[in-house]
Amino acid sequence: MRRLAFLIVLLFVHGSLQAVEVKSLRSWREAPRTRVVFDVSGAVDYRVFAMHEPERLVVDFVGAEPGPGLALPPHAGAMLTRLRHARRDDGGLRVVLDLARPAHFADMVLAPNAAYGHRVVIDLTATGAPPAAPAPPDDDLLALFATPPPSAARARRPGADAPRAAAPTPAAVAPAPAPVPVAATRPATPLRDAVVAIDAGHGGADVGAIGPSGVYEKDITLAVARELAALINRQPGMRAVMTREGDRYLKLRERMDRARAARADLFVSIHADAFRDRRVHGSSVYVLSRSGASSEAAKWLAAKENASDLIGGVTLEDKDHQLKSVLLDLSQSAALEDSFDLARHVLGALRAIGPVHRKDVQQAGFMVLKSPDIPSILVETAFISNPTEEKRLRSQAYRHKLAAAMLRGVVSYFEATPPPGTRLAQVRHHRVARGDTLSGIANRYAVSVSSLKMANNLSSEMVRAGEVLRIP
Repeated sequence: MRRLAFLIVLLFVHGSLQAVEVKSLRSWREAPRTRVVFDVSGAVDYRVFAMHEPERLVVDFVGAEPGPGLALPPHAGAMLTRLRHARRDDGGLRVVLDLARPAHFADMVLAPNAAYGHRVVIDLTATGAPPAAPAPPDDDLLALFATPPPSAARARRPGADAPRAAAPTPAAVAPAPAPVPVAATRPATPLRDAVVAIDAGHGGADVGAIGPSGVYEKDITLAVARELAALINRQPGMRAVMTREGDRYLKLRERMDRARAARADLFVSIHADAFRDRRVHGSSVYVLSRSGASSEAAKWLAAKENASDLIGGVTLEDKDHQLKSVLLDLSQSAALEDSFDLARHVLGALRAIGPVHRKDVQQAGFMVLKSPDIPSILVETAFISNPTEEKRLRSQAYRHKLAAAMLRGVVSYFEATPPPGTRLAQVRHHRVARGDTLSGIANRYAVSVSSLKMANNLSSEMVRAGEVLRIP
């Protein structure tokens, strides 16, 4: 028994002395910031500070060692130019990121979830200053990795789960250039683009429906998705992300997860329907059914791996089952209501360019529509089984026409319901009510009638109920 107790103590001591591994670095751009994620093998203390002339971000990991994957990824973004790392005299690890320009930073620690383990996350936002000088030569590396005084750097311990603004830069360590102090105040959060996730149905081995001439649904949906993405990216204040860029197979839940990872404000899945009767034709727009929402909610609440997922920005990890259920129900109800609104806008725009199969928004339990916090719709652009509609779908001009109609529906939805924190939310709009006049609207917003007409390309002062006007 005593021997067993000794072995347990020995194992505990060995485990506690084992260094945490900084396994890898991931980075991507989420305009206007660049997000840097260090994947670590366990909870870790760290310090982070900025150095200037040239611009660098220094991260000191306490009691850590580098993993074989710790390197700058090929598509790290324009902000990051180089990564270097070395062991410190005190047994820790120093990582230096060379930056292309001066930047504010905010950092946080994320606990493990179903997909990832422990993570240290740093968000970089350019300050607008001119580009930085070139990085120091390699012979300055040893000096740069000298240990700074303990009081010079700010420590971050595990459990700090909210982003914090950059602290003052520590004192310089010779012979490194003297650092310039970083403002201790958190920069104002810049406005972002509204993000639309576009999901081209099927792909890879899953060809989808096949038209009379042999055309695959997967090719049509990708072509329409590319048209829509291009149109969205031309819209000020909007940005498109595609769940698949090429001919590849994605699981249905993976499509939804990719939209959530991109922090999408909307999700639009594109398909081309088929039916045994080739005479059936027209477009349709679907949202998630109530039963589909209920079954998905049960899975979210029952699955242990979803405990740390965010529902409308609120973590479920520390909530009891009843509160989780209430929060999820509220989030789903709001998302479903917005989905109906978006679907009505898109269906109305599609009706303007051709026949629709059903005049009302349809509901079904499609897996890709089950994200509990993103308004989501599925558009059946046409029946690929109908020879006439298949011929249209093979036409680039018609695909562009379809994409333009969907864009009008999305823009119309965003004008009425702009996502908070986006550039679109800063643009004022007015939905014309019965009895409104252009002069009355101008008086209400303290603008001139001529400026209203110019902003909305109006040739007269006639306005219609339900019309949305941009207020200059």
